[in-house]
Amino acid sequence: MAASMPANVEVQFINESKGRGLFARQEIKEGEAILDEKPLVSTQFLWNELYKYTACEYCLRSLETAEAMARRLTNNPALSLPHPECCALDPSEFVVCPQCQVLYCSEECRKASWDRYHQILCLGSSHHDSDHPLLRLQEIWRNIHYPPETASIMLICKMIAMVKQAEDPGHVITIFNKFVNNTVNEEEQIAHKLLGDQFKCQLELLRSTTAEILFDESIPQWFTPEGFQSLFALIGTNGQGIGSCSISVWVKNCEDLELPEDKKTELDDFIDQMYEELEKESGSFLNCEGSGLYELTSSCNHSCDPNAGITFPHNNHVLTLVALKPIQPEEEIYISYISECEMSRSRHSRQKILRENYLFTCRCRKCDFEADEPDVTSEEEMDSGDEDGSEKMDNL
Repeated sequence: MAASMPANVEVQFINESKGRGLFARQEIKEGEAILDEKPLVSTQFLWNELYKYTACEYCLRSLETAEAMARRLTNNPALSLPHPECCALDPSEFVVCPQCQVLYCSEECRKASWDRYHQILCLGSSHHDSDHPLLRLQEIWRNIHYPPETASIMLICKMIAMVKQAEDPGHVITIFNKFVNNTVNEEEQIAHKLLGDQFKCQLELLRSTTAEILFDESIPQWFTPEGFQSLFALIGTNGQGIGSCSISVWVKNCEDLELPEDKKTELDDFIDQMYEELEKESGSFLNCEGSGLYELTSSCNHSCDPNAGITFPHNNHVLTLVALKPIQPEEEIYISYISECEMSRSRHSRQKILRENYLFTCRCRKCDFEADEPDVTSEEEMDSGDEDGSEKMDNL
């Protein structure tokens, strides 16, 4: 279950305040894949699932054809994509759980899910019963955590189910305990933004409902108010966003086609027009999105000027860490914990996001270089406003 360490990197302990870091053991060239990693656990976001983004329950592979996804997201049922051979889906390989009809991309994923956690979480014949406790928990989550989601209560449920199903629960608990799960950075007096008094009732409802369904005597500490808050902080500070998309796979495969120049131009124009329609109808909400816990990649510390980036080139939950710059032996490997859009904001805005979500004040080279800039929040953040945060859990 634990991730194997590639030969080109190693995890080192840095100090008490910074914790661990991922370091290069050999020279890594720009554009080179540093490692591939499967998550210990992953899950699709519940709003994505409700909006009919069909994905494999285990690996999050997008299970709509590119054409079906494009028709749904452009709201154009007559849309026809050229070169259907570039859609790499084979529905004949799809399987369902015979008890609850949950969909998987393959028998391999169905078995992996069943062996790890699904025996506990399978709804059986109650998969359409809205009163089932697990479906009720999911509805509670959706009612208090609106899109864009950055985590899911199902990630916590799957963690608990993995412990309950494990032959050696202590081993699974030890692996999850490796993740940083502080709810408060006492040294800097920073608390996770979801753990304030305004969310007390919401967290208690989630905790009590989760305990009603999944309480286990081997991990009673996870079901106390403090322990449940710690789980929230764990998935909030360590959860890695995952995106899969049949349209993206189709576009990439189209780019590799050997076509006459005029046909290539015609195809490029079609793709550009399709993306304009997708943007107009669905905005940036295009992927089958979810979240996962990655043991090795979670060792990477943040920088606002990272030397590595995370990609999902396999249309599933397998993460690839790619060098954005040449990396020398013994050099620490940094990623960005915030989005590309957030990276373009002011130093003050970036640090506000990082303090609220990851419980630290960034002191990377970029932040140090911009230290003399005024502490003014970026205009785009002021426009989006923070006033709605007191009513719902917008982001972890």
